[in-house]
Amino acid sequence: MMSLWKKIVYPSIAISDDKLSRHLAGKWVVVTGATSGIGEALTLRLIHAKANLYLIARNEQKLIDLCHQAKENGCEACYDVIDLRQREQLDTLCGALRERFPAVSYLFCNAGKSINRTINDSIDRMHDFDRTMDLNYRSMVALSLALMPALRKAKGRIVYTSSVSSRYPFIPGWSAYHASKCAANAWCRTARREYKQLGVKVQIAYMPLVHTPMSDVNERYKNMPAYSADEAACILLRLAMSGKFCYKPWWAI
Repeated sequence: MMSLWKKIVYPSIAISDDKLSRHLAGKWVVVTGATSGIGEALTLRLIHAKANLYLIARNEQKLIDLCHQAKENGCEACYDVIDLRQREQLDTLCGALRERFPAVSYLFCNAGKSINRTINDSIDRMHDFDRTMDLNYRSMVALSLALMPALRKAKGRIVYTSSVSSRYPFIPGWSAYHASKCAANAWCRTARREYKQLGVKVQIAYMPLVHTPMSDVNERYKNMPAYSADEAACILLRLAMSGKFCYKPWWAI
């Protein structure tokens, strides 16, 4: 019964390797959160498609390994080790990015932080809200602004990994997470209209549950039906190659 339920709620996601190569080979793609979960699966797909990669994450050894795989496959690849929650680090990176890339075809804003804690339990933990907002919202905006000249030149796309839970009545315990995702969603919806005249598309993936190291920390989610990280990566890539503004699960439409 559980297998049938998963097939209905989480139908399989397929994507053609040939189509990926036609769209992505030789193009510069930026991925945040590139060393874990959806970001790592997305990076591996991009390597296979022979995209040129600029990877952002905290795990330097993983970044080195991924860039080595990319170069072995004929791609250009580089990285920066950074905690996107640290504003000084982010500001320094954004200043450098304005000069680094002449053209960027895709910016996948995938780095994210999830936290499950009630408001009453957060009385002395304002830093939980700051860190969640800094990663899920502020870093996406900062990188989008820094890379805008390069995105304009390539008529590129900004693809934001959001959550389908941000489109439903909110449940207790997720105030920091939902606030950050809704702020990012609102920015993306506004930027979509403003950047259209500049030739840059903005897209949102309202992702359902995905089994990753981040989500599986929550025992309630660990054994629930969900997409794999690779299936989620395919969702992002299919959205990025489409004319749609957003992805939502069929049951969320």
